[in-house]
Amino acid sequence: QVQLVESGGGLVQPGGSLRLSCAASGFTFSMHDMSWYRQPPGKERESIATIAPTGGVINYVDSVKGRFTISRDNAKATVYLQMNSLKPDDTALYYCNKRFATRRDNWGQGTQVTVSS
Repeated sequence: QVQLVESGGGLVQPGGSLRLSCAASGFTFSMHDMSWYRQPPGKERESIATIAPTGGVINYVDSVKGRFTISRDNAKATVYLQMNSLKPDDTALYYCNKRFATRRDNWGQGTQVTVSS
């Protein structure tokens, strides 16, 4: 069974940084594109960054380009999201999952990121 455990969120001031981690199990991690998603309060969940099995970045949503960096460690079955220059609009619940994951897929509990002074 797919399990995803996100961590690393917290409260940070505008301009600050956080590094999120997501430990995956229950599937062959090294064979899948992986994405970070986020769901701001009152909004739909959206994909914000995607990485290929080889470590090549597939895409970022425009709002995080140049500030966020996705990476992965296949040996640890873990995907990371380095977030710099954080803005209040980045406040959201952050999740990881396979690329193109839907509501029907298993999701972790997410990790809350709050950007506020």
